[in-house]
Amino acid sequence: MIADRWSMPVRGIRLAFSLAVLSFVAGCAGPALQDEIRRSEPTFAKPPAESGPVAELASRVERMHGTGTSGFKLLDHSDEALIWRLALIDSATTSVDVMTYLWYPDVSGRLLLERVILAARRGVHVRLVVDDLLTIDHDQLLVDLQNQPNIEVRLFNPWKERGVAARAGEMIAEMERLNTRMHAKLLVADGRAAVIGGRNIGDHYFGLSEAYNFHDLDVLAVGPIADNANSMFDHYWNSDWIVSADNLTAVADPAKARETWENLQSAVRSAPELQNLPREPRDWSDDLNRLTGELRPGTGYLVYDDVSAEEIAQSMIGTMFGFFNRAQEELLITNAYVIPGEPAIEFLSALDRRGVDIRILTNSLASHDVPAVNSHYEGWRDDLINAGVELYELRSDAAIRSIVEVPPVRGAFTGLHTKAAVIDGRYSFVGSMNLDPRSANINTEMGIIVDSPELAADLRRIMLRDMGGENAWQVFLDDDGEPYWRNSDETTRDQPSRGFMQNVMNVIFKILPKEQY
Repeated sequence: MIADRWSMPVRGIRLAFSLAVLSFVAGCAGPALQDEIRRSEPTFAKPPAESGPVAELASRVERMHGTGTSGFKLLDHSDEALIWRLALIDSATTSVDVMTYLWYPDVSGRLLLERVILAARRGVHVRLVVDDLLTIDHDQLLVDLQNQPNIEVRLFNPWKERGVAARAGEMIAEMERLNTRMHAKLLVADGRAAVIGGRNIGDHYFGLSEAYNFHDLDVLAVGPIADNANSMFDHYWNSDWIVSADNLTAVADPAKARETWENLQSAVRSAPELQNLPREPRDWSDDLNRLTGELRPGTGYLVYDDVSAEEIAQSMIGTMFGFFNRAQEELLITNAYVIPGEPAIEFLSALDRRGVDIRILTNSLASHDVPAVNSHYEGWRDDLINAGVELYELRSDAAIRSIVEVPPVRGAFTGLHTKAAVIDGRYSFVGSMNLDPRSANINTEMGIIVDSPELAADLRRIMLRDMGGENAWQVFLDDDGEPYWRNSDETTRDQPSRGFMQNVMNVIFKILPKEQY
C-alpha cells in the first residue's frame, strides 16, 4: 500500500537538491507533465534471443548444467560490476532493459548512457525505467531519448511540475504519493542474462567518486532466470505507476539532441577516471567464453513488491523474514541500513534459541552516507546483541577499499551499500531491500533468491571477509550493557565516526521520524 508518510527522506532531499546544481546536458527543462496522462497499451519484453554472444553463453550454461539451471556470479569488485554491465549492453542483439532508482549525470552515468544509445543505434530495442526523483531539469534529455529510434523511456511516479522550486511545492501538496519511490535495480540483456543487486547508476557505486565509494554487491545471472527478470520488468513497465516520457511537455529538439550526443561522447573520451575501463564498445566473446566456467549453477527467482494495483502491495519485508526463517544453522546478513523494531528482535531471538548462528554487518557512523539512519539504528545495538546477534559495523578505512575504488580514483572514505544474506551455506539473497522502515513500508524493493551451494559459499566468503577486523568493528556490550567496538587495530568505547560534525548530525537527526529511513 502507499504508506501514509509525511516527509521526504533526508537522503532523497539531499540527492535531489545536489543533482539540481548539476547538468546532464545543456538546455531547458520542460515545464510540466501533461495534464491528461496518455497510457500506452501494455507491451512486453522481446522473446529471448536465439543467437548472439549472450544467447550462446546461456546455451553453454544449459549444456553444462541442464535445462532449468541458471549460472550465477557475484559482482563484488566495483570495476567488474561496471564492466559486466558494459559487456552485456555491448553484446546484446535484440533487447536491453534497464531499471534503476538513481541515474547520476556523472562519469559512469554518461558511460552507460552512451552505451545504451549505441546499442539502440545498431538495432537493439532499449527500454529504460528510472525513478523520477533525480530527473530535475532533464526533461529535454528524456524527451530527446524517447524520440531516438529503438529507445523507450518511462518514469516511476513522476512529479507533475519539473523544476526544483515547483517540485518542492508539489511535494508539500502530495507527500503521500510522492514519498513512494522505486528502489529497484535491474539490467536484462537479450532475455538471456541479467544483473540484479544494489547498485544504482553513479560513480559512488562503481568506485569512481572522490567524495566516497560504496562497497556494494550484484549478481550476474545467465539462463532461465533472465526470463523471470523480464517478467518483473514487464510488471513494472506496464504499471499505472510508470509514465512514458511522451507525457512530458518538452518538445523533441533534433539539433539539441545532436549537441548533447557530441558532448556526451566527448565527456566519456576525456574522463581521466575511465583510464582503466573500456571506454569504447568492443567484442566481448572471449570474456563471455571464460565467464562460462566461472558461473555457479543453481536455480533462482526474483522477489519484488507488486505495483499492479492502484496501491502498492509492499510484500518484500515479509518475503525477507520468510527467507531468514529457513535458517537452521547459520544466518549471515549484510545490510547497509538497519533499523529493526521489536518484532524483528523477537524473531532473531527465536532463531537464536533454536541454535541459529546469526551475524549481521551494517554501516558504522564512520562509514555512513546517511547519519540519520545511524541515529535511529544505534539504540537497537544492545537489543540485537542481546538477541544473540554477532554485530559488526564497517570501517570507513576498510581494507576492502582496494576492491571498492577503481584507480586512479581515491575516495575520502568507504561506505556500505550491500543488501545480502546467506543461509546454511545453500540459499543466497542479493537485492535492493534495506532492513529499515522506508524499504519495508514506502519504497518498492526487489531481489533474487538463489538455491546454489556454490554461490552461497562464494557469498559466505565475501561476508566473512567483510566482517573481519581489517574491514569492520565488532560491537560488544560490557557488564553495564554499554557498547564498545573492537577491530584488528584497536578497541574503543567511542562510537567510530569521521569527526565532530558527523556526531552532531547524528544527535540532531534523532528528532526526525524513524519511519522515513
